[in-house]
Amino acid sequence: MEHHKCVIIGSGPAGYTAALYAARAGLKPVLFTGPEMGGQLMITTDVENYPGYPDGVMGPQMMEDFRKQAERFDTDIRMEMIVKVDFTGPVHRLWTEGGAELSADTIIISTGASAKWLGIESEQRLTNKGVSACAVCDGFFFRGMDVVVVGGGDTAAEEASYLAKLCPKVHMLIRRDEMRASKIMQKRVFNAKNIEIHWNTETVEVLGEEEVEGVKVRNNKTGEESVIEAKGFFVAIGHKPNTEIFKEWLSMDDVGYINAIPGTGKTDVEGVFVGGDAADKVYRQAVTAAGTGCMAALDAERYLTEKEII
Repeated sequence: MEHHKCVIIGSGPAGYTAALYAARAGLKPVLFTGPEMGGQLMITTDVENYPGYPDGVMGPQMMEDFRKQAERFDTDIRMEMIVKVDFTGPVHRLWTEGGAELSADTIIISTGASAKWLGIESEQRLTNKGVSACAVCDGFFFRGMDVVVVGGGDTAAEEASYLAKLCPKVHMLIRRDEMRASKIMQKRVFNAKNIEIHWNTETVEVLGEEEVEGVKVRNNKTGEESVIEAKGFFVAIGHKPNTEIFKEWLSMDDVGYINAIPGTGKTDVEGVFVGGDAADKVYRQAVTAAGTGCMAALDAERYLTEKEII
């Protein structure tokens, strides 16, 4: 059985940053990329809000830069998935999709979270061409344009409120006749003069060939269909953390986000650490993911030092 001082599960900003710090500390980390090498940024076009890229950068190129920097310090990057773990002992065990078994003194989880989508063809076809799941990431590109936000929870209310500062009109599509968002978030939406709520409304199709031109919607009560002209379509129906294989072992909230000990990258299991969107349900930005990946690696190094493993 292979044994390593540090295994990192998942790539993306958190995983690659953790690998960089762990490698420079002499931990000789092994990083398993998971199903999508580079995470959600691999399906992101222009990234303009990450420090160090004054002219912006394409998401895949940014992740390529992160990967190269981690490899420069001899991170062992493997394009495989970890499908099973066992955290019962001081030395943790892991299994790959190919059936290989490994053990590790420390594990850093950076499996991220995936945006929930409506599941319609036009939504997927126009992703990064006006369709987005992150207003903070992409709202800047729609300044002065009308946009649509789908969802009725806190995420949707927050996205709509953010976009209302940039866009002349924000259309909010809510499937029911009430919002699920907290009272304070509802108040923000209702007080924004340029947010128009469409109750009992669902998306039929996102219109446009090369970019979003509008949204065809249907009223659930009357069956009437209409078209809303817009240049942006933001899906804000939540995220699902990619943490299923850890549920038996780690403390999580009711959605599946791993509970990190506040101010650290530590979980409630010794030797297991977490960074990025697997634990962060608030910010979900590349820069915060990188920061918490750094924290997780530093905590792992200190743990190994205290245990006199290094």
